[in-house]
Amino acid sequence: MFAPVSPADPTHSATPQRRDLIAGLEKGLAVICAFDQERPLLSVTEVAERCQLTRAAARRYLITLEHLGFVRSERGRWSLSAKVLRLAQSYMHSGRLPRLVQPELHRLVAALKEASSAGVLDGDDVICIAALTAGHLVSSTLQPGTHVPAFCTANGRVLLAALPPAQSDAWLAGRHFEPRTAHTITDPQRLRAELARVRSQGYALVDQELEIGLRTISVPLLSADGAVLAAINVSAHAARRSAEQLIDECLPALRQTQATLRRLL
Repeated sequence: MFAPVSPADPTHSATPQRRDLIAGLEKGLAVICAFDQERPLLSVTEVAERCQLTRAAARRYLITLEHLGFVRSERGRWSLSAKVLRLAQSYMHSGRLPRLVQPELHRLVAALKEASSAGVLDGDDVICIAALTAGHLVSSTLQPGTHVPAFCTANGRVLLAALPPAQSDAWLAGRHFEPRTAHTITDPQRLRAELARVRSQGYALVDQELEIGLRTISVPLLSADGAVLAAINVSAHAARRSAEQLIDECLPALRQTQATLRRLL
């Protein structure tokens, strides 16, 4: 139904030679990424474990990042500072994809009165690059910069379905899936069948697999040559719209947005 993810996607770029990489930068960024919503405060030992560093090396990276203003320490625990937002802000302001997508989200949300977001695949997760609510909170994950598991989200399944079959099979085979709700599909065979369905029909519908009460429908964002660059969704509370209503009422608008963006991407 759609072409594989664009080679420009960082998860599909050519692997560089190790001699061309700056190990210190790689490890420093890994330290920043060690902090997340579940672990906002970390000790030196915890950072070392999460980043596969010695305790001495983790301490030096943290001290350097503190000197640069990206982390702060208090009573032996470390946390990110607001300066880290500058890294995300640089992408949001300069990246072509979020700048093109955001105006279309405004039109989509205004028409449907439901939340919408766009995301790209990053390892196990989907990172939100643009989002807009319709004035009512549907999920705390619908904001730029948040990341959610790819396997149990509509945007994630669209992006996984766009991978070459051998690559998506390897992705499924290499992971253990923890249920987020009682509805979450965690069996690799069922997930493989779901990805085949998404690939065939051109959209993904996920019903309360990430959060109870959250229903989401998603389509891929395609370049002019048909490569998948990202995914865009509409999210609604289960009390507001049924799964059938998402397909009947929201999918046509999503596909119209998809067509509009394809002329721009």
